[in-house]
Amino acid sequence: MNETKKDNTEEKILKAAQTVFIQKGMDGARMQEIANEAGINKALLHYYFRSKQLLFNAIFKKVFGKILPNIMQMVRSNRPIEDKLGLFIENYIDLLSKNPFLPTFILKEINRDAAFLAKVIKSNGINPTEVFNMLEQEMEKGNIRKMDPREILINILSLSIFPIAAKPLMSVMFFENKQKDYDAFIEQRKTSVKEFVLNSILVKKSS
Repeated sequence: MNETKKDNTEEKILKAAQTVFIQKGMDGARMQEIANEAGINKALLHYYFRSKQLLFNAIFKKVFGKILPNIMQMVRSNRPIEDKLGLFIENYIDLLSKNPFLPTFILKEINRDAAFLAKVIKSNGINPTEVFNMLEQEMEKGNIRKMDPREILINILSLSIFPIAAKPLMSVMFFENKQKDYDAFIEQRKTSVKEFVLNSILVKKSS
């Protein structure tokens, strides 16, 4: 099969699967529906992806591929903790704002099969234990306040995800359905969330 044609077909499948998954969730989606959405036959779909789980993993990798490798790279780097967390917050909010379907979809899948979703995340290179260890080391060095490291991650994730997951309601209540105003607010969140989180955990050094 011509490589260019193969790449185009795979891209069509991934876009179609993303559309169907968003509409139906993992349980409700059918391979035939994905094939129909992609404009191909089911046999060709199975040639590329043998199961819905493989399709889900491929979509996850495609969307998070630019940020996941960088997360662990940052964790293992010698950068100051404020740089590590600041870059993660900026990149994460940017990723979510460019893929606004993600928060709702992931929340659905958490309720459907959290173990499967955790397996997908870990298989894509994320090691929560290593992140927690890094945060605990920073606490021991006196760089950040001593606290449960899970609190830090949950605060970052919550502050980043909610305004995008709740966009339909927020747009009506806070922005009068003005897309430009909402987009500007989300862009500003990169700075405000970073400042909020860092101000709450950094230990201020006496001069």
